[in-house]
Amino acid sequence: MAISKLLIANRGEIALRIIRAAREQNIATVQVHSTADADSLAVQLADEAVEIGPPSAAKSYLNIDAILAAAESTGADAIHPGYGFLAENPAFADRVAVAGLTFVGPSGATIRLMGDKVAAREVAAAAGVATVPGSEGRIDDLDAARACAAGIGFPVMIKAAAGGGGRGIRVAHDLAEFERLFPQASAEAKAAFGDGGLYVEKLIERARHIEVQILGDGEDVIHCFERECSLQRRRQKVWEEAPSAALPADIRNDLCASAVALAKSVRYSGAGTLEYLYDDATGAFYFIEMNTRIQVEHPVTEWITGIDLVGEMLRIAGGAPLRFGQSEVRTRGHAIEVRLNAEDPANGFLPAPGTVAGLRVPGGPGVRFDTMLYAGYTIPPFYDSLLGKLVVWGEDRPHAIARLKSALGELDVAGIKTTAPLFLALADEEDIREGNIHTRWLEHWLTSNSKTLSR
Repeated sequence: MAISKLLIANRGEIALRIIRAAREQNIATVQVHSTADADSLAVQLADEAVEIGPPSAAKSYLNIDAILAAAESTGADAIHPGYGFLAENPAFADRVAVAGLTFVGPSGATIRLMGDKVAAREVAAAAGVATVPGSEGRIDDLDAARACAAGIGFPVMIKAAAGGGGRGIRVAHDLAEFERLFPQASAEAKAAFGDGGLYVEKLIERARHIEVQILGDGEDVIHCFERECSLQRRRQKVWEEAPSAALPADIRNDLCASAVALAKSVRYSGAGTLEYLYDDATGAFYFIEMNTRIQVEHPVTEWITGIDLVGEMLRIAGGAPLRFGQSEVRTRGHAIEVRLNAEDPANGFLPAPGTVAGLRVPGGPGVRFDTMLYAGYTIPPFYDSLLGKLVVWGEDRPHAIARLKSALGELDVAGIKTTAPLFLALADEEDIREGNIHTRWLEHWLTSNSKTLSR
């Protein structure tokens, strides 16, 4: 049944993105919010707003009982979790279903299966998709982990079995370092995700991070091609683009086909992303995890394909089948997204919340700025530092980079420090322009350039 009233269990720019997609389909919206977000733009633009708790996310945006109570009191018949918070929490998806509401995303069972990285690796292997050499299952015992790491060969990555976003990850270059880092990774995973389980995998030194966007309706699955997210700081993506400049056509076809096969094997419904490491020296790619939600970087895929991914999520959740066959999904041009954070890149990326004294938003052809900001808005210090995403499209990659530089020069967020100077500097780097990047490139670059990043 089509959705009539949608509750948005999130905040910030993704909440606004969902409100806009819902409005285009004549779906009424309910925005839940903490007391810290009472004056947010999402609250102002939604049809209704319900306060669900104090600033602490644990008592508001992670409070399942409060969110479901808000849905009941407003008559909402569906809930969109956005990304982060409860978006990949299978218990939340289960509770939504038990309450007789529509969860805009896959079922709790699918989230549970694919959200556990170890289980997801097993699903990938069963679907014939290559994974990075590593442990065959979860490892909770240091002795077993030590033997596994020695068998794989150093360097290795110690990773949380649950969760994502770079949390609970450590890199060990030898056995002594491994023994020291293993309990640290377990403790961080336990604190972040409530699950201290780990697994171990081989570190590919100069890997690219490639991900494939998929859409499924529970029966059929299509891909919307790939994105490259190799520019990362502390394993957090900062610059994403589509398509990847590194993939030959045959490897792109194989990579995307593998993502579809894996998603079909779990009868996936909704928008999802299959993430891979790609070794362009050998042409090998390895599945690492699946994100069972919309991604921060989804706009670059929307630019090159013309598909409204959030809109399609709402249609699928409302019972509609996929509207596109694979042959109908084509790409045009090149898109780049940079994440504008309230951080000072010249001072170790320290958080920089404050009041927006003024805002100048870039415009023109091929420029999109997804943000929660407005002049006079005070950025709460309680949540992620993401303020918005500047997304540009060009006829090709050089054109997109030129357009990004122009848009960054036009953007002005007065009164606070942002990461805009980082992206202006990166746009001039020869390695960036030529696409000679990998997941550790930015960390190396920052060791000698971070102090020059000011504006």
